[in-house]
Amino acid sequence: MLLAAQKRGWAIQYMELNDLLLRDNAPQARMRALRVFDDEKHWYEFSNETTRPLTDLDVVLMRKDPPFDIEYVYATYLLEQAEAQGALIVNRARALRDANEKLYCAWFPQCIPPTLVTREAARIREFLREQGEIVVKPLHSMGGRSVFRLRQGDVNTNVVLETMTDYGARFTMAQTYLPEIANGDKRILLVDGEPIPYALARIPAEGESRGNLAAGGKGVGVPLSERDRWICAQVGPRLREEGLLFVGLDVIGDYLTEINVTSPTCIRELDKLYGLDIAGQLLDAIERKLGARQRTTS
Repeated sequence: MLLAAQKRGWAIQYMELNDLLLRDNAPQARMRALRVFDDEKHWYEFSNETTRPLTDLDVVLMRKDPPFDIEYVYATYLLEQAEAQGALIVNRARALRDANEKLYCAWFPQCIPPTLVTREAARIREFLREQGEIVVKPLHSMGGRSVFRLRQGDVNTNVVLETMTDYGARFTMAQTYLPEIANGDKRILLVDGEPIPYALARIPAEGESRGNLAAGGKGVGVPLSERDRWICAQVGPRLREEGLLFVGLDVIGDYLTEINVTSPTCIRELDKLYGLDIAGQLLDAIERKLGARQRTTS
């Protein structure tokens, strides 16, 4: 994204959460001018540190990885103030708060596998007996962290559920295990509600049940299936309405399992495989949004 923005002559300012501040009702940030390079050994340079209002910027891309914790929520409040005062925030701050990457799937029940969210280990054990084999995962993490596959009779079931629910103090998601994971956990990217026509199927490494690239999965490009496109048609309009401009869907077999809104990846892999310019498509969508705002205010 940064390389694409720089190629267009956009001036890039870099900020982290520690750089954000709110003075009275004015959201500001310490910013550093950023140059980027397509070089793994020397990929960025900073210069010209300043502290300025966020409204000095045309667009703010919020790209902080989870964990989605209370500090993340506080940051979205500051960004929402900037949005109220004229800045374009991608993705929209309120939508980042509302669209938990695991729970948001529940808004599309026609697309998801059998799913349970609870703090009670006993309910998950009952779900395991019903389904025979399940996946258990936290609601706030990413990259396949703390994702467990449990089979009926697994001797580790109790300790896994005690750890995941923190003895009944933390909501946890359980979904039926989908054996189609062997063919890959497909990452489908949507720009302003419209899908890129190819997905990256992340195939688990030997001995793994997680396809995440961060967990050692192998990325293989695949065209979208009819079912994939149907899922995108179910989800895309709602994403566009909520101001979620860049989103990654996770699809295993015929089922939607996650809706990634914070920092979805796989742009570079799909660009390389298919000669695409996904970041350029995102910047086009941002330019359209900015143009629409200017027409509205003029």
